[in-house]
Amino acid sequence: MAGSGALPTLTRAVADALAGGPGVGVLPAGPRAWQQSIEAALHPQRRVADGLVVPTSGSTGAPVGVLLSASAVRWSARAVVARLGGPGAWLLALPPTHVAGLMVLARALVCDAPVHEVGGSFTDTVAAMPTGRRYTALVPTQVRRLLDDESDALAAFDAVLVGGAGLDARLLARAQAAGVRLVESYGMTETCGGCVHDGLALPGVHVRVSDVGAIALSGPMLADGYRRGHRDEPLTVDGWFATHDVGEWSEGRLRVLGRDDDVVTSGGVSVPLPAVDALLAEHPDLADAVAVGLADPEWGTRVTAVAVPRPGVTPTLAGLRAFMAERAEPAYVPRDLVLVDDLRRPAPGKVDRAAIVARLGWET
Repeated sequence: MAGSGALPTLTRAVADALAGGPGVGVLPAGPRAWQQSIEAALHPQRRVADGLVVPTSGSTGAPVGVLLSASAVRWSARAVVARLGGPGAWLLALPPTHVAGLMVLARALVCDAPVHEVGGSFTDTVAAMPTGRRYTALVPTQVRRLLDDESDALAAFDAVLVGGAGLDARLLARAQAAGVRLVESYGMTETCGGCVHDGLALPGVHVRVSDVGAIALSGPMLADGYRRGHRDEPLTVDGWFATHDVGEWSEGRLRVLGRDDDVVTSGGVSVPLPAVDALLAEHPDLADAVAVGLADPEWGTRVTAVAVPRPGVTPTLAGLRAFMAERAEPAYVPRDLVLVDDLRRPAPGKVDRAAIVARLGWET
């Protein structure tokens, strides 16, 4: 069992697991009641033969453990490093107890490369890294803020993996103009993190998109299964993992449109909520924001923005609607704005829309 407050301990535990030692359950730090729910799902008293048991929110939002074998983690780590251009130093800027941060450790460990943890300013941390190839992994919100304040440091990396949420075209264009090489990473805990980069699967990874857009994945990076308390359950059917994401092929590359429950119909128009999220992220007065769909007798679903304001400002619905109306079709423009102190994201970049709706006492 390892927590996010002791990086050296966690690193050693991961290294031992990848080297064939006993498996380890990765438990994030946090409020005791919440941590107990994670422990109940991972059941760390039950050892695994090898590898890691990593928490994820699952499709229902309830905690569940994902059984990542040492061979799957090693394969993924080496494949990603090869895709990026070869071994290099890594900067850990995400919690190491979620898969995105955990795989930063794994990629460094399999190549015997150094890992630096962000301490003090981002710029100072990057300056302290060794010369040669450098990599990091971030979520879009981090990229956006660093482009505002520390773009030179961000441009010092040979590649910046971006995952956890969709990478919108405006952010990508800003990064390119600043000389920052972003690599859009698609994956999840069940796939040892990103297994599709910039729409192209890693060698050995297979992607299938059904007629209705459902994405399924196959390959050596897949987890062995799920752990729900005392039960371990299989992950795949005939070697394929059915994600809850929808997508399409565009010029030979996978384009992820969002989760299968992230598209709502408002006034007869299909509205992909991740696309609304991306537009909300550009609003200068919002520190964080997501869109949810609420039941509405007139529109069928009412698109609502739930947002954390930046310090010292109080965004208004009128201002938000004017901002959005200049950038999106009418159905995408939120009809309500709710301000909150924290969105309580289950992992960096992730959003649990159902939990937000339930927390605020709404109905979908």
